Amino acid sequence: MVDVVDLSVTIGSLELAYPTLMGSGCYGSGEEFAPFVDLSKIGGVVLKSVTRAPRLGNQTPRLVQTPAGMLNAIGLQNPGIEWYLEHDVAKFASRPCKVVGSVAGFSVDDYAYVAEHLGARSEIHALEVNISCPNVASEGETFACDPRLTARVVKAVRDVTGKTLIVKLSPNVTDIASIAREAQDAGADALAVINTVRGMAIDVNTWRPRLGNVTGGLSGPAIRPIAVLAVYEVARAVTIPIVGQGGIETTSDALEFFLAGASAVSIGTANFTDPRIPERIAQELREYLAARGIASIREIVGKANVGFATPHQFEGDEG
Repeated sequence: MVDVVDLSVTIGSLELAYPTLMGSGCYGSGEEFAPFVDLSKIGGVVLKSVTRAPRLGNQTPRLVQTPAGMLNAIGLQNPGIEWYLEHDVAKFASRPCKVVGSVAGFSVDDYAYVAEHLGARSEIHALEVNISCPNVASEGETFACDPRLTARVVKAVRDVTGKTLIVKLSPNVTDIASIAREAQDAGADALAVINTVRGMAIDVNTWRPRLGNVTGGLSGPAIRPIAVLAVYEVARAVTIPIVGQGGIETTSDALEFFLAGASAVSIGTANFTDPRIPERIAQELREYLAARGIASIREIVGKANVGFATPHQFEGDEG
């Protein structure tokens, strides 16, 4: 038993008081949940992805509930980076937690442009690079599904900002470890593993797809085993920190990701049913570690990953 447990983690130059981030598009800017949650008790909020030009998003319906999660096909609806910078970003300075901007694009130049302008703002502490977008200059190919395209995007973003870069990887690939290595070599400071899994639902009465976009991204507890395996594999392939995400609802869920090799976790779909989950997970993580005589969350990273030598060194650690 220990009296004090340290839940802080460092991701690149991003220092988090708690190892919990709120997933992009699932927590707004934090302001929406402030009446119900103490935002100083979470690590940070990842904002909704923003693109270079405004986007109306996909046709409706955009959300479909599934037995163990949900399908979404929002289509990156956002006002565009110029409006975003003028009207939204300044208010993020009042958040008592870290704020991570999310960058999306449809060409390498798009990513660089948005990252440069968003990363220049002091209200934004780090950038998530959402490479799970179709590359319109390459016949709809998704950046995250091609190691070469992944590297090009990450390098372009790295060249225009010194902010911590967290690259969000897609599970819809054959070898996620190879994509992870390319992102690391191109300049990523951390990896978010994973994004949603492709899926669809059909209305058996109308005989039509239930999403207006036909297909969407599956999130929620149904994808957790897929996400845990991806973290396990990526952690053996890279030396930069990993943010584990995908179906986390409980402290036990979060612990699976830490033990597989994640340095922090991101909570998404669960926030729609209970925005207090992140606070509860942090408290229960502290109790779990204290009961086992473990003084820091960092001590359990990768402990269930056979052959994983915990390559992530933290300030103050020896080795």
